[in-house]
Formats: sequence, structure tokens, C-alpha cells
Amino acid sequence: MSDLLAGLNPDQFAAVTLPSQHALILAGAGSGKTRVLTTRIAWLIQHGQANPHSVLAVTFTNKAAKEMLTRLSAMLPINTRGMWIGTFHGLCNRLLRAHYREAGLPQLFQILDSGDQLSAIKRLLKNLGVDDEKFPPRELMHFINSHKEQGIRAGEAEAWDDWTRRRVALYAEYEAQCQREGVVDFAELLLRAYELLNRNEPLRRHYQTRFSHILVDEFQDTNKLQYAWLKLLAGRGPGVLSADGAPGALGAGQAVVFAVGDDDQSIYAFRGAEVGNMRDFEREFGVLNVIRLEQNYRSHGNILDAANALIAHNRGRLGKNLWTDAGAGEPIRVFEGFTDLDEARFIVDEVRELIRDGVERDQIALLYRSNAQSRVLEHQLFSAGVPYRVHGGLRFFERQEIKHALAYLRLIANADDDTAFARVVNFPTRGIGTRSLEALQEAAHRANSSLYNAAASLSGKAGTAVGGFIRLIEKLRSETAALPLPEKVEHIIDVSGLRQHYLGEKEGGERLENLSELINAAVSFLREDGDRTAEEGGEVAAFLAHASLEAGEHQAGAGETAIQLMTVHAAKGLEFDAVFLSGLEQGLFPHENAAQERDGLEEERRLMYVAITRARKRLYLGWAQTRMLHGQTRYCAPSIFLDELPVALLSRITPVAAPTPAYGRGYGAGSQATSQTSSSGGYGQAPMAADAYGGLRIGQNVEHSRFGQGVIVAAEGGGNDARVQVNFGSAGVKWLALAYAKLTPR
Repeated sequence: MSDLLAGLNPDQFAAVTLPSQHALILAGAGSGKTRVLTTRIAWLIQHGQANPHSVLAVTFTNKAAKEMLTRLSAMLPINTRGMWIGTFHGLCNRLLRAHYREAGLPQLFQILDSGDQLSAIKRLLKNLGVDDEKFPPRELMHFINSHKEQGIRAGEAEAWDDWTRRRVALYAEYEAQCQREGVVDFAELLLRAYELLNRNEPLRRHYQTRFSHILVDEFQDTNKLQYAWLKLLAGRGPGVLSADGAPGALGAGQAVVFAVGDDDQSIYAFRGAEVGNMRDFEREFGVLNVIRLEQNYRSHGNILDAANALIAHNRGRLGKNLWTDAGAGEPIRVFEGFTDLDEARFIVDEVRELIRDGVERDQIALLYRSNAQSRVLEHQLFSAGVPYRVHGGLRFFERQEIKHALAYLRLIANADDDTAFARVVNFPTRGIGTRSLEALQEAAHRANSSLYNAAASLSGKAGTAVGGFIRLIEKLRSETAALPLPEKVEHIIDVSGLRQHYLGEKEGGERLENLSELINAAVSFLREDGDRTAEEGGEVAAFLAHASLEAGEHQAGAGETAIQLMTVHAAKGLEFDAVFLSGLEQGLFPHENAAQERDGLEEERRLMYVAITRARKRLYLGWAQTRMLHGQTRYCAPSIFLDELPVALLSRITPVAAPTPAYGRGYGAGSQATSQTSSSGGYGQAPMAADAYGGLRIGQNVEHSRFGQGVIVAAEGGGNDARVQVNFGSAGVKWLALAYAKLTPR
């Protein structure tokens, strides 16, 4: 057996060695799909069915693409440089750089990340005098991007009322602004690349002939336009049939498509992902080969059995059942707290015990459905002195100082880039005020020109200040023209005044370190991707595209030496020894919006499935009877997902309730106290003395200045954390903190 195939299980072996026919690989969580995908490419090349330049492989993150290239280099004695392996956005950028004229773009077109796109839309609305309260910039950005992801231009968009017609008109104005400035947003990259291939038959046939094998990772996350682009490249566009019309047969110029995905992990409908693309692919391509990778190499059996039982409630699945030979492992621990504070305290206590038992901090993850849930967890971790990291913070290329430096670089490359101009025209401060900028924007709008070109029309103080900035950019362009990219970046940081500005800031040290790291990033970029700079418009254009694409990545990187906090969406693709999933309550998880969306509950169940399968050894599920969200107390019922898990797999951890009926309430079934404890040696609530509530008691009538008269029906906590629950009749039942609420006994 070839060394390439050594260690593959039977299903993996079958997938890697499939004949040249379209295939759908249903790869369950932790089933080794990256290994299968990479080994398939190596096997095709080794057996002469493809060469490195006839393979197109699409991933969803740059990290995954680099990992694939690294593995290929280790498997085969080939040069992987120049191979078409990357994200949809990265590959479309590469296509458009090579054929910018045919695509109707300038050679040095720039890419707007989401922040720059939002700035461009705000600027557009201001120039047009549009009320940004009636047409919020973020909503307009979503409107534009969602249309582009459906392949719909402004001229093709439907408008069923005056408000929508106005949004469509703004979409058209935005398209014209981007074309004038020579910039494209992320959605435009794919749409422009699709349109290029769709209308240019010679170019389309060239790439259809070039790529004999197309491999797609995370196929369940593709949107409508991405799937259409893949079909064009594969020679299976609308109405295109195989040579003899037989299912799975290939005609001339048609590529073999090897799609890898898991419909049970499709959780990005809000980004336009179409889980139905997997079924459409199976039907439209006449797929004969459907292989299920069901052996899991990550989790213990109880965790997998719980995941299988849960997802079985979804209808229309392609179907698979995860299993492992690692043994059943520990039961899944379920914790029910009276409040979200109880739940957080339990989680942190258990986390500390795990750390004492030798579990690395970065192998412990705290997951939640909504970002709003993190506050109470963060507070408890901070109070306990446990280091933690919240995923979803600013990544390197999103940081303020980095975006400033890149804006100068963008202006040097393309003076018509108004977004870059607006970012740094007065940063560091040059005395260019709001009125001067408004005058410049009006002049540019009248002349239908860029801000840079309109600067010459300003006079007086504004003209002098803006003119000084123009001369600075021209000086930088001249002085850096012959410099290599790293020296160019360093020169910009020094001459622009950025370095001096942050030296003067009280906490500018970290920003200066980041600017130094940007120079290192330029060095690394040339070392790793320098061979592609010529085809992408030179070093500057290629590096700027690289920075925008990196900033646009959705996936957060793994932490280092801290507890990991993140939403379940952010956790996809990651795995941890111990996972805590909090907030399993109706309306929170599943989210209350799910009931109003088509197939919303099924998507929420897939999200729960993803959360469960992040755990290797230990899984904790928690919920609270009451939760503070957005400043309000929320009374909760347990999530229906808890009822969908087999009881035999669960171990319910119930804290000890206060034994005094008047001041405590049981946590177990029937509100009865129990002595069951957690593995950390017992988690309980001590009995509270009557004076903990300032002499108030259950059943007592009280009066509140806002809510009126009521009766105390429950109490919890003690000291500064003491709270009472009061039934105020028509004003409702409310929890009030005694440290702040002024209740008068009646």
C-alpha cells in the first residue's frame, strides 16, 4: 500500500481513491476531512490523474488553505507554489488580478474590508444628503451584500415599495462610486469573477480546460453565488449536460468535483449559506459516489451518542451516525442554576478544579449562543483570577494603527481611493476640520472626481491644509517607488507621522509594537507569497489584497494560555478537552428568532450539534431559571434540546438548596433539596439568616416608588448580592436588588 494511504480507515481510503467521477463526501465532525481532502489531491497527482496546475481546491479560511499546502509539500516532492488552493475570495481576487481589463477594473484595484465598506457607504449617504437614520448604513450594507451574494445587480433588484426602491437606487449609486474609485468589496470579488466567466466564453473555456479536478471543503457553507461560480468552472452551468446525458458522466472540458461537507454543521444561513446546495449538487451533477466519514477521532462515545440523538430530530438530512473506538468516556454533566450568577459560579468553580487536575487552560472552552451572555462569565473569571480570552476581538489587520498605515499604502498605490483618503487625511492631526472635509467632498461630488483630485479646487485655509496632505502623499510615493515592500512600509510609518503620534500617546507602546509587526508581516508575505505578486499587480497590490482578505476571515484563532470564551458560531472548527455550554434556555438557545424563520429551529439544532461535538473528553450543559439580559430579569424554561438528549447519557449536577423554605428554593425536581455535588467537591448555597434581607420576609407586603404595592414571593443571595422577588400585580413580578431598590414594609 502506498505511504499516502497508510493509516486511512476504510471509508477514508474509499474517498481518497475514488475514480474520476463527481463525489459527495459527508464528513462528520472530527472525522479527518482535511486529511482526506489533502490526500485526495496528492493521490490524483501521484497517479497521473492530475498535475499541480490542473487542481483547484477551495477552502473557507486562509489558515485551512495554508495547512493544505503544507501537508501537500510533506506528502509529495512537488512545488506547491502557484497552485490554485485558497478561499473563494482569494481565488476570485487572483482571477480578477489576472484579467482586470476583461473584468472592467483598474490594474491596482483595492479591496474594501467590511469596515472600509461601511465607511464608504456612510460617505455616500452624506454626499447624497440621505438621512442615515432612515437608511442606516449597516442595514444598507447588508442589503447590498445580500443582493450581490444572490448574483443580483442594482439594475436587476426588485423594488416593491418606495423604501425598497430608494435602497435599490442607493445600491446603484454605491456601485458607481466603487467603480469610479477602483475599489471592490468582498461580495463584489465573487460577483465580478462570476460575471467575468459567465459572459466571456473563451476565458471560461480556458479555465474549464485547465482545471480537471475541483475540490471544495465545507461545501455546506457555500452560498448561491459560490455554487454558481463552481458550476461555471466545472462546465456544469445552467442547462449544461454531460456528453451522453448519463448521471455522473463527464463531457469535454468538464471537471471532476469532489465536494466535502456536513449538512449537520450548516450554521451560517445568516451569511447566505445554502445547506440545500449539497442536495442540489447531488442531483445536478448526477453524483454516484456518496461516502460517509462517520468514525470520529475527537470525542468519547457518550458525547457522540448525544450529538447523534439530538440531530436525528432534524428532517431532510443526508444522514450519518458518528462513532468512535475511544470508549464511552464520562457522562455529560447538566447543571441547573436558580440564576445566571449561580450558573457562572458553578462553571468557574469547575474550571478551577479542572486546572488543578492538570487540564491546560486553553483546552477549556466556555461557549454561549449570544455575546450578551459573556458578561457574567467574564465577571466571575475575573473575580476568581482566572485568565481568559474572548474570541472575536480585533484581529491584527483590523487594528486602528494597522488600518491607518495600510491606508497610506493604499493611497500611494491608488490616489482615487476615497476611503483610504478619508481615513488618514487628518490623522495624525493636521488641522483639517470637518468643514474643510465637507467642502472637499462637495467639490468632489460636483466634479464627479476623487477627493484627491478635487483637493486642488480648495482655497484659503482648507486648501492650504489639504494641499499639505497631498504633497505628503506625493512625497511618499516618490521616495518609496524604488524601495522593497518592507522598507516601503517602514518609511510610510516614519514619514507619515504615525510613529511620532503613537510615541506621544500614554498607552501607545502596544500600537508601536503592532506597527513594527506590520513590517514583519510584509517580510513574511514576500517570503511566503512573493512568487504571486507579479500576477496580482505587484508587491503593494498583492500585500494589500492579502491584508484585506486576512481581515475578512470569520474564524477566530485559538488562544494560548487562557480559558477560551466564544459564541458557538466562533467555535466551529475548534476542539477542546472540556467544553461548557451555558444558557440552554428556551428563547436563548434555541434563539427566540428561530420560531419566526423558515427552518430556524433546525438551524439552531445544528448549532447545538456543533457545540456538543467541540468536546473531546468532558461536556457540561448549563441553564438558569432566571437570567439578567439587557438589564432585565428573564424567567427561563429549559431548552427543548435538553429533552432531546438520552437521559442515560446525562449526570445532573444539582447544588444544595437553602433549607429554610421562607428564604430558599430547591434546585432539583419538585424544588426539593438534594445533597448531590459536583466533581469539584460540592457546590451549594449556605442557609441565609433573616437579617440578610433587612428584616423583610416571604409573604410581606411592601411598596416601591415606581411599581407600587406588592408582596415578596421569593428571596436569594446575601449581603450586597441579596435579591427579593416581588409580585406587583399589574406591574408584574420583578427581582429587585436590595442594595439599590428602596422597599418600604407595609
